[in-house]
Amino acid sequence: MKCEWKYSTIGEACLLVTDGSHFSPKSVSDGQYMVSVKDFTAYGFDFSNCRQINDEDYQRLEKAGCVPEYEDVLVGKDGARYFEDIIVYRQSERPALLSSIAILRCDTKEILPDYLYYLMKDPTFKQDIRDNYGSGSAIPRIILKDFKRMPIKYPCIGKQERIISILRSLDDKIELNNKINENLEQQAQALFDKLMFVSDNTECRVSDIAYLNPKRPLSKNKMARCIDMSQLSTTGAFPSGWEMKPFTGGMRFVNGDTLLARITPCLENGKTAFIDFLNENEVAFGSTEYIVLAPKEGVPSEFLYCLARYPAFVDYAVKNMNGSSGRQRVSAETIGQFALPEISKSDLSAFAENVVPMFKEMRCNFFENLRLAEIRDALLPKLMNGEIDIDGI
Repeated sequence: MKCEWKYSTIGEACLLVTDGSHFSPKSVSDGQYMVSVKDFTAYGFDFSNCRQINDEDYQRLEKAGCVPEYEDVLVGKDGARYFEDIIVYRQSERPALLSSIAILRCDTKEILPDYLYYLMKDPTFKQDIRDNYGSGSAIPRIILKDFKRMPIKYPCIGKQERIISILRSLDDKIELNNKINENLEQQAQALFDKLMFVSDNTECRVSDIAYLNPKRPLSKNKMARCIDMSQLSTTGAFPSGWEMKPFTGGMRFVNGDTLLARITPCLENGKTAFIDFLNENEVAFGSTEYIVLAPKEGVPSEFLYCLARYPAFVDYAVKNMNGSSGRQRVSAETIGQFALPEISKSDLSAFAENVVPMFKEMRCNFFENLRLAEIRDALLPKLMNGEIDIDGI
C-alpha cells in the first residue's frame, strides 16, 4: 500500500498542546526542579543552576499539566531564541516548566515525537513560523492557539521511522563526538589542576605567561571570520560556528589564542573558546566584550585555555567585575594580575606533550561535527517535504 502524505495541524496531530506555569513559585534550597528556557541543552535540561520549588507547589503544577511526560516535545516559545530550543524529553527527572516552554504530546498513531522534532527543526518550517505566527516586538513569542493551528505535513509511520533513522544517525554521531571531546577536555583539565598544586609559589601572574589583548592586523571592511558571543560554548573548547563579515571593529585573534567573555552574565556562564581552527596567518574577530589571551614563549596555548576554565580563575574574574548592575565587566589588566604557581619549563613541556594530542583529536571531532551538521541540515528539508524518496533506501 502506498504511503500517502497527510496534511494536518499540530493541534490535530497532538493529544496535548499546553505550556508551563504562568506563576513563579518561591524558590527553596532543596526541592523539586523548575526549569525555563535558560536551562535548555541540546538533549534535555541542565539542572545544575535551575530553580527548585517545594513539593506542594510541584504537585500543584503537576496536576495543572506543567510537568512533561516521557517523549513530550518541548519548545521554547518566548524570547530572542523562540523556536530554537526544541527537544524530545527523555530525561529521568520530571521538572515543572515555566510558561516560556510549550509542551506537545504527540498522538503516536499519527506522528512520532522524533518526526515532529525534526519537522520543527526544518529551516523552512521555522521561517514560516517566524513570518506568520510569532507575536510581540520587544519579546517575541508564540501563543498556544497559534501552535495548535500550525499546518504540518507528514507521511505514514513507517516512512517517518525511516526518515528519523537517517537523521538520528547523524545526530548520534555528533553527540558521540561531543562526549569524546568532553572526556578529553576533562582529562586535560585534570592535568592542569595537578600543575596548580605542584607549588605554593604564587609569585607568577597571568601577565607573566600571556599577552592580554595583543594587537592583530586586520583592515577595516576586510571580509573576515567573525565569531559572535552567542556562538561561544559555556562548556566546550570550540564555538558553534561563525560567519564571514566585513571587519568594522571588535577584538581580533589568531590560532593559539583563547577567548574569554568579560561581561556579565557571559563570564559567569563560562563563555570561552580555544582558537585552533583558522587558516594559516588568518586573523578573525569578534565581540568587544572578549579578552584575548595569547601565550608567551614556552607556554602551551592549551595551558591558557585550561586556565580560563579553572574555577579559581573564573571566581577571581567574577569577583573583580566593575560597573553598573547587569553590565559589569572585568578588565584585561585585572585578569593579568591573577596569581598562580610558577610552573617549570619541564612541567609545561610535559603538560604539552600530553594535552596537545588531546586538543588535536578534539579539533578533528569538531570539524567532523560541522560536516555532519551540514549534511543533516541539507537533508532535513528535502526529507520533510518528500523531495527525497526514501522508499528505495
